[in-house]
Amino acid sequence: MGARPAIREDRPIAQADGDLLDLRFRALLAEPEWKTLPLAVRRRFTKRMKSGDTVVYRGHVIEIETRPLGRLLAFAARMIGGPLPLVFAPGAAVVTVTEDAIGRGQVWTRMYVRRAGFPQVIHSAKRFAGPTGLEEHIGGGVGMALTVAAEDRALVFRSAFYFATLAGVRLRLPQWLEPGALTIVHRDLGHGRFAFTLALDHPLFGRLIGQNATFRDAPAEEARDV
Repeated sequence: MGARPAIREDRPIAQADGDLLDLRFRALLAEPEWKTLPLAVRRRFTKRMKSGDTVVYRGHVIEIETRPLGRLLAFAARMIGGPLPLVFAPGAAVVTVTEDAIGRGQVWTRMYVRRAGFPQVIHSAKRFAGPTGLEEHIGGGVGMALTVAAEDRALVFRSAFYFATLAGVRLRLPQWLEPGALTIVHRDLGHGRFAFTLALDHPLFGRLIGQNATFRDAPAEEARDV
């Protein structure tokens, strides 16, 4: 696995209209790769929220597939905050993104509406750190390093390895303890819409969890060339 380009800039660049341009995701890709992404994708991943602001994406889960082992894993993961979907039927969904001042990254919150009862809410923090340049912290000291690629005009995140922090010491999980390879794809659908797909694939047991959802841009989003 080749080394990722070094992150060139961690602070936001002020635009003439007072907006903030966030270069942290952009710096994880070579410039030719970045330019293959649709403008709408580049815009979403170069927007840094000002202090106290939140970007909200509303949408629907179109399809979800699970195996019994995948459901068992999702329920067991509640001990570290419930990072995997526990709503196994299509329905409304909301994603919010806020700046994480402490972790120097972003907090992503996903809400999945149930047919009965309270929605499931998942929190995770993306931090621009580690050997791949990006980590996802999912709770209980557990997280994963992510690689980022531009493939077929989509932005693709893949788990490189998992880690856990015990007594202040970070330990990389051995491969046999990993829940599987996680792949997340962000693909623009045009007209302010995008698809979000999640797949957790185990080398022995196949696809444990798969989720397809579509979302709409926040109403205040405006196009700009980045």
